[in-house]
Formats: sequence, C-alpha cells, structure tokens
Amino acid sequence: MKQKIETPLASLSGTVRLGGELTVRRLGFGAMRLTGDGIWGPPKDPAAAVAVLRRAVELGVNFIDTADSYGPYVSEELIAKALAPYPRELVIATKGGWNRPGPDQWTHDASPEHLRKAVEGSLKRLRLDRIEVYQLHVPDPVVPFDASMETLADLQAEGKIRFVALSNVTKEHIERARKIGPIVSVQNRYSFADREWDHVVNYCESNEIVFIPWFPLGAGTVAGTLLERIASTHGKMPKQVALAWLLKRSPVMLPIPGTSSIEHLEENVQAASLRLTDEEYRELMGVTDWFGKSSQQQINA
Repeated sequence: MKQKIETPLASLSGTVRLGGELTVRRLGFGAMRLTGDGIWGPPKDPAAAVAVLRRAVELGVNFIDTADSYGPYVSEELIAKALAPYPRELVIATKGGWNRPGPDQWTHDASPEHLRKAVEGSLKRLRLDRIEVYQLHVPDPVVPFDASMETLADLQAEGKIRFVALSNVTKEHIERARKIGPIVSVQNRYSFADREWDHVVNYCESNEIVFIPWFPLGAGTVAGTLLERIASTHGKMPKQVALAWLLKRSPVMLPIPGTSSIEHLEENVQAASLRLTDEEYRELMGVTDWFGKSSQQQINA
C-alpha cells in the first residue's frame, strides 16, 4: 500500500552549507526530466510538471537544480511558473555551457560571450535578480578553461551570480578553478555502483565543497540484486536504498534525483528517512558491477 506523505520528509536528510552561507537540505530535485523527449521542448503535460515542482517544495525540498540547456530554456521557465515568487529558503541552481541544436543533441560553448548571454537569459527566465548557484555545465575542449571561469568570476563580481560552481569536471579542473575564485559545489556522475569520481568526492569533502551526484540511481545487474535484498530488509524500494547510501557516503553529498512523476518524487523523498546499517553500507561500497562510460547517459541529469 502506498505510504501517505504529509510532512516535509526532505528535512530528515539533514543539511549542507553552500559557500558556508546557504543552508539547504541534502535531498534536492533535478529538473531536467520535466522537459519533452530528448530533453527537448515542453513536456506533454506542462500542468503536471508544475505540480511536481510544487509538490517537491511541499515535501521540504529547498534545492532545485536546472540548466538553460534543458529544453532548452523549458525547465527554467517551468520552475519560475510553478514557484515564483520563490519561498525564502529555496535555492535554484542553474548551469550554462551547452548549445542545443536538437533533441538529444548537445554541443559545447563555454566561451565568455556565450556564458554572459546564458547568465542573462537564466536571470530573465527564472525571474531572479541574482542566481544563487551558477555552474559551468562542462569544460569546453576548445575554450580555455580559465577564460570560462574568469567570466563567471566577473559575473559574480557584478552581482549577477552569488556562488560559482562546476559540473562534469576532474580534480585538476577544481584546483585550477579555485585559483580564480571560490567553488561551492561540484556536480559529477556518481552512484553507489558507479564510483569513478570517488576521489573527487573525497577532495570535495576535505575542502568543504558540496558534491552533487547526477545519475544517482545507476546500477548494474549484481548491484541491482544487492539493492533489492537490502530494500526488502527495510521494507523500502531499491532506489531508496541507493539514495540512502549516497547520503551516508559523505556529509557533503547532495543528491538531486529527478522525475516528472509526483509518485516517483514522493518515493525518492522517502529515502531521507532510511538509515542503512554500517554493514549494509560496506556491502554496497564493495560492489564492482559498475557501468562503463559507454553505457551511461553522459549529459547532466
């Protein structure tokens, strides 16, 4: 029987501080899946997408991740339609650095000119005077990384961005970026069964940088079997166990599972109340049934 949720369950996930100033709950919401197929165009049911966003806030979620490339523009526009004027504690994080020529198509552009235009566009669509967290979506292979980061630092100095963050980066990128200015979060692909970026999680924890895992529910065959066994023990769902593992993995972890379904949203948020035993955590940590890069979705979820 479906469990009725009446309280802000996300509060049970604990909190994390961005830049030592912004306190958010450690179970956020990723808004990529609110768009149409191929992360392109509007959703089939815009009213349902608006309802999902509003329900997320009702459940206590106060960190929502999006990007100008989701739609493009659609995800940001839906967030503003659903939630503006925003609750005082709600943090909207967005990103820039991709162009979208068509469904499931992504081309790099982290040039200074593009990033300036992207920030101005996000401010307008989100109906904000300042973006609380702005992430470089991905380093551009043909644009000097320092040029991208210096542009974001300039926009921060102009008051258009409060905090600068990164996505899809290596430890070396983070170190280079921190020489230009503070970095408050890093968003990379990560799950209990896909730990290619373990060393980045450790680096972030050591330096008080929030780590935001995208594709947080990824698992292979053996990993899925283990999830099912542990979930059965707790009377929970496998995906709830996967999220609970992330929350236990590091105090700087901020998962952002996304969905276009209120039912799935509520299931995800219920993971905030699940506490794995140390033995269960170690079992999941020992999984080697990782996805290979070629079988993963490579765009930020």
